Amino acid sequence: MTFISLIYGVFLLSVLGIYWSFQKQSLQMWTLLVVSLVFYTSLQAPTLVNEHWLQILASPQVAYIPLLIAITLMNFSLGKAIGENTALGMYATDPHEDWQFDQAFWNRQRLKFLWLGIVLNVLLLVSFKYVPFFLNSVAGFYEQFTGTSLPVAENSASWVSTHLIAPLGLSFFSFECIAYLIDVYRGAPATERFLDFAAYKLFFPKLIAGPITRYHQFSTQLKTLQFPTLNQITEGLWLIACGTVKKALLADRLGIFVDLCFGNLERASSGDLWLAIAAYGLQLYLDFSGYVDIARGSAILLGFNLPENFNFPYFSTSIADFWRRWHITLGDWLRNYLYFPLGGSRQGLRRTCLNLLIIMLIAGIWHGAAWGYVVWGAYHGLALVAHRLTEAYSRQSEKARNWWKSPPGVLVAWLLTQFMVFTSWIFFRLPNLKQSSWVIQHLWGQSADAQFAEKVYGEALGVNASQLGLLLWLLAASMILVYAVHRGLKLQLNWPLKLLLVPLCFYIVWIFAPQGGLPYIYFDF
Repeated sequence: MTFISLIYGVFLLSVLGIYWSFQKQSLQMWTLLVVSLVFYTSLQAPTLVNEHWLQILASPQVAYIPLLIAITLMNFSLGKAIGENTALGMYATDPHEDWQFDQAFWNRQRLKFLWLGIVLNVLLLVSFKYVPFFLNSVAGFYEQFTGTSLPVAENSASWVSTHLIAPLGLSFFSFECIAYLIDVYRGAPATERFLDFAAYKLFFPKLIAGPITRYHQFSTQLKTLQFPTLNQITEGLWLIACGTVKKALLADRLGIFVDLCFGNLERASSGDLWLAIAAYGLQLYLDFSGYVDIARGSAILLGFNLPENFNFPYFSTSIADFWRRWHITLGDWLRNYLYFPLGGSRQGLRRTCLNLLIIMLIAGIWHGAAWGYVVWGAYHGLALVAHRLTEAYSRQSEKARNWWKSPPGVLVAWLLTQFMVFTSWIFFRLPNLKQSSWVIQHLWGQSADAQFAEKVYGEALGVNASQLGLLLWLLAASMILVYAVHRGLKLQLNWPLKLLLVPLCFYIVWIFAPQGGLPYIYFDF
């Protein structure tokens, strides 16, 4: 089952009917928990032609249900331990009580529980996602320096890759758990109800690819949970419709060309590679933001508001601004749980630059176990450092400050930012450094294979390279128009018009979307 399917539509309608038929919140939470587990087990099933329990049980995700519940229980228990020690610590210095331990002891206990939780969550993530990468890297370095192979590491990496498949959504799952434990350590109340915590952790709209949501944002809404108004229902359906158009109609169409071009690198020309880079940048944005739109729309129908994850990122005029607009919840996580604890910008410019490099390297590694992601993170880290140094210089130079605020300066800043972002997607799409390096080396002067244009443009797409480039510009122009309407004119569609457009969006997708569709890109992370 995927978000872009009739099966998901039937599933969501069934869930809403059962969920809102209950008056007691505990029964609603049980419903959310059960249907989230059902949704998870339906992912990556062998076939969806005939829904059958044997097929659902054949899904590789079923085996991970006990693991996810165990991780949830572990973090729930650690959160309670940290919270209880916080409460006990409040009385540790009371002179009227005969306490054996003092405040310092309870603070040490809380810190131990916090580090235990962080280490366990990180180890779990590393064990599933990074062991083969680490072993292969060791084997590669060993062969490079000694000239001989290291079969033990290579065979171990191959065995782990074959027998240990990471559960879907593990990265998002782990980051939310770490955020919860740190929030409790910082003073937020730990939940006393495992049912509420489990329903939050396994909440099916956000379970696989976010947005990363803090527990206390979720639990606050539990206190005022009520059936959505007509305006909220319309907004939820509108988000689902928009997400469906973004993913199935636009991202998947772009993905066909991107896969053909990057799958035949040696046969593509430099112009084809540039088109593929631009198409992939748009595909990635439409694919991920489309997923988040459907997740947020589904959550609204269930009475919850998930955080926004995108805010027109390709209109950023600096890389720092880009990270305030792109994958907002990940950027928020990196700032609150890594950048600020490392000292943020409070310890001088050199330390600030080092902190920026560290958090972006971690962001790169988080996205996947390949050197391309490390390079992608380092590239963004260096760009953030360059921006910070430029910003520091501009504060001392009125001339430079005025230049960056002028129309030509803003245009140059936008062009530099987008050039950096789109060229960084090369490493994101091709994390194998041999492939990504080949693309960079052939961005100029490479001629296409004679059959490439015929097969890709003529047979697969039905348009030539110039027409595809024009379509990409038209797509960019439509994004500019939407941005101008939303941000410049501050205009929004009213709910009756949205309600009328919802079935039209679904119908257009039904008629024009490519058959089969492509998997969500961020499911791999």
